[in-house]
Amino acid sequence: MLIDLHTHTNLSDGQDSPEELILQARGAGLSVIAITDHDTVLGWQRLHNQRDRDSSTGVTIVPGAEISCRTPSGMSVHMLGYLFDPGSSALAEMMSLTRDDRIPRMQKIIGLLNGAGIDISFDDVVAHSGSAATVGRPHLADALVARGVVGTRNEAFAHYLHNDSPFYVGHFAPSPEEAISAIKTAGGVSVLAHGLAGSRGATYSLDEIESLARHGLDGVEVDHRDHDERARASLRELADAHGLFATGSSDYHGISVGHRLAMEVTAPEVWESILEQGKGCEVFTI
Repeated sequence: MLIDLHTHTNLSDGQDSPEELILQARGAGLSVIAITDHDTVLGWQRLHNQRDRDSSTGVTIVPGAEISCRTPSGMSVHMLGYLFDPGSSALAEMMSLTRDDRIPRMQKIIGLLNGAGIDISFDDVVAHSGSAATVGRPHLADALVARGVVGTRNEAFAHYLHNDSPFYVGHFAPSPEEAISAIKTAGGVSVLAHGLAGSRGATYSLDEIESLARHGLDGVEVDHRDHDERARASLRELADAHGLFATGSSDYHGISVGHRLAMEVTAPEVWESILEQGKGCEVFTI
């Protein structure tokens, strides 16, 4: 039984439609997949509306989202929420405010790039966002590739779009503690995404993650492509010490950006405990 609890569709910054993602999941042999688009639930809700169709892939969908957060020092943190009530007004408003601030943020980043002599426009980015509800840096990366500024999305992040880049611009985001509380109030389960992925910029210390656990954090993403063996061991030890879920997932955005579904997975017994704890909504099969 293969379980992947962190994936994205083109309703945020993934490359596959929700329908394409599920076909990919079936091809990868997944039994359970969480759709965790950035600050939106539109991807899994679209599939939920199609669940009564005759054709079925037999894949169980876990409703979720990846909430964009920021610490008081300005560090970017991502919080995965599973099985929360999508009708929760506090959580819905939190995600809406974050989405609404992405357009002016993108315009500021483009202005900085233009000031450095890089020819890119907001229209270029929009052309790569498709139906996305959350325009983000991956769309800008794809636009830079199309313009010939860089060769790949990964190269765009390495040179221009990482969190410590001179072109980085923050946006509205709740604190991780606020996101944990909102997810919990909505009956959901909170898991810190890629918490020790140093390649993405500044990260929490283990002591700071322990503080989140005391605030109600339910789990940590341990097995992730951006975690080396030392990070995985440290996070697993922390999870064991504080009774947190230790998950694994692909953080899939699309095959063409070098991602593969089920490249990291969650143990079935961990998933069963998450399923038991999440009370805000139910999984469904499509």
